[in-house]
Amino acid sequence: LEEANALLDSVDMSDDNGERDYCILTLFLNCGMRLSELVGINLSDLSHDLTQLTVTGKGSKQRNIYLNQACRDAVRAYINVRGRNATKHGDTIKDKNALFLSSRNSRISNKTVQWTVNKYLEKSGLSGKGYSVHKLRHTAATLMYDHGGVDVRLLKEILGHEQLNTTQIY
Repeated sequence: LEEANALLDSVDMSDDNGERDYCILTLFLNCGMRLSELVGINLSDLSHDLTQLTVTGKGSKQRNIYLNQACRDAVRAYINVRGRNATKHGDTIKDKNALFLSSRNSRISNKTVQWTVNKYLEKSGLSGKGYSVHKLRHTAATLMYDHGGVDVRLLKEILGHEQLNTTQIY
């Protein structure tokens, strides 16, 4: 929990991508989603009140993820500035439905998200400990189980696992 907070605290919100990066880390740490699920989020996948998010997981299976207050706040803050770089430079947003945009105003790539997470792992002093984007998924599951009191069977559904033994590995 302390390391998750340190990771979030390492984001410089005055940076051009501060709100985006904070939102990405917040979603990973609170929702336990896969990299491909995060990259694939569209604005239309969010409920109007930002309490739910529909993601497309392995095997093109869709599932709903319920967003806690930390996630709602981070998503709202990011949406308020999303596309700011395009406006500032007179560009247009290439994928208008993509939630997360790259500095080129197109859907963010897996590689960019991995680079971003690694940047903040380094900044927070957590690099070299074997952490990765996928490890943040494990962290979210562990935090939900240990601190949120989430039952392992519910955790299986939240993570989009087919088998309970897959969840138990986490």
